[in-house]
Amino acid sequence: MRYVAAYLLASLSGKEPSSDEIEKILSSVGIESDSAKVSLIVKELKGKNVDEVIESGRSKLASVPTGAAVAAPAAAGAAPAAAEEKSAKKEEKKEESDNESDDDMGFGLFN
Repeated sequence: MRYVAAYLLASLSGKEPSSDEIEKILSSVGIESDSAKVSLIVKELKGKNVDEVIESGRSKLASVPTGAAVAAPAAAGAAPAAAEEKSAKKEEKKEESDNESDDDMGFGLFN
């Protein structure tokens, strides 16, 4: 992803980025670049309009199912149970904190 980001940053100049420009950007932020990966990015995107590549990728992502519609009904039914469980945990914590002060007897681990 860092190579693609460097390519996109270099493409903001309006001309097609070179391998040297991408490596220079990466080294400016302390990242050692793999010249094979840089060459692959430059080769794959050579002659392509970056905006068009991004737009075609965005349209492909629109068709990817996220699974959120399946989880929403289950989460809605679990909300009252989760609220009850949360209040029960709070009560348990209060009880435990009272017991802890008795067990400690004023001695700390690092005293």
